[in-house]
Amino acid sequence: MGKTFAVRQLGKDFPTFIEINFEKNEKYKSLFDLDLDPKRILRILSAEFTQEIVPGKCLLFFDEIQEAPRALTALRYFFEEIPELHVIAAGSLLSLAIGQVGVPVGRISFCHIYPMSWLEFLKALGNEKMYEAIISHDSNKPMDDFLHQSFLEKLSEYLAIGGMPAVVQAWVKDKDPIRCANEQQSIIATYKSDFPKYAKKIQIKYVETVFSQIPQQLAQKFKFSNIPGEYRKRELIPALDLLSNAHVAHIIYHSGAQGLPLRGQINFNKFKTILVDIGISQAMLGAKISDWLMTPRDSIRNRGAIVEAFVGQELLAYSNPFHEAYLHYWHREAKNSQAEVDYVIQEQGKIIPIGVKSQKGKTLRSMDLFLESHQACDFGIRVSEHNFSSHNKIISYPLYAIANLLKDLQK
Repeated sequence: MGKTFAVRQLGKDFPTFIEINFEKNEKYKSLFDLDLDPKRILRILSAEFTQEIVPGKCLLFFDEIQEAPRALTALRYFFEEIPELHVIAAGSLLSLAIGQVGVPVGRISFCHIYPMSWLEFLKALGNEKMYEAIISHDSNKPMDDFLHQSFLEKLSEYLAIGGMPAVVQAWVKDKDPIRCANEQQSIIATYKSDFPKYAKKIQIKYVETVFSQIPQQLAQKFKFSNIPGEYRKRELIPALDLLSNAHVAHIIYHSGAQGLPLRGQINFNKFKTILVDIGISQAMLGAKISDWLMTPRDSIRNRGAIVEAFVGQELLAYSNPFHEAYLHYWHREAKNSQAEVDYVIQEQGKIIPIGVKSQKGKTLRSMDLFLESHQACDFGIRVSEHNFSSHNKIISYPLYAIANLLKDLQK
């Protein structure tokens, strides 16, 4: 996700920046063996790095902190005894490490980081003008049609590359689909190599199986029974939970959506799943980046599952980073009257249904049924290839304007 890079950038704003990587330099783990006295630890670090650690002027960075559980525990004492010292920690699959040792509530602030969003992708490519044209647009008016078509074609580039920083960086530097595909495969291999660190030995094969199945079941109710092989549901559920806790996957639970909070009405037996990044999902499915680049509009229209996952990824990317974000959907299973709304979110005390269409299709029956059965909802949102528009109780946003949608809802 670019955690280390982001912290190093932050470190440039401090007179002193000290970085300790517990994976690269295991000797630093022993700092916490004797006790968790932060003043003793700082004295040793000052001598080690030959720099005075002055609270308020130094940023102390513990990287890969999941490798040093006692360092994770020590964070509370840094807060309690030297609150003026700035301490930041980052780690891979950190949620799992926290689950093992626990972290005191109120002592540590958490920041959830997601893949680069579509708008961040534009900025990374140097397309500031395009970024400004989208984010500053008045949603009550249609976008200029030429720009609208251009933005949709450019979006297909992001849908192919995804938002993992290493892949985006490769694309920015070389515009080479093969190199980007290699970066995606490297990330997939890294995830798999991390599974043994957190899964019990007998669970590893189940974690890898579920991980590989999530892209196969995008945009549909996830069913363990559809996974090939002789598996029991009770064996696979912990594997999915592990992937969710690690934020490698996101579970989108069904909610009745008749009141707030949405999570108060979820059905744990009905859910969809998406992986952390659409680029990673497509790499696991064997999709070629070049296909998106050669036929961008057709690719958007013909890959509805990826487009739906993209919208979920955008909703997460623009959520409050200091609160863990959750996604929900709504589904009515009635004889001769099936209906599904892809996402249901809550904003400003309102329930907002969001339907995703990869094509310009006019079918909005599911949204109509939702609004009829949820009298508290004033309107629904359609996200598709359509330009900005509204008709009756349906407001349309183009696929490239999820940030605009959330900005408008917050108003």
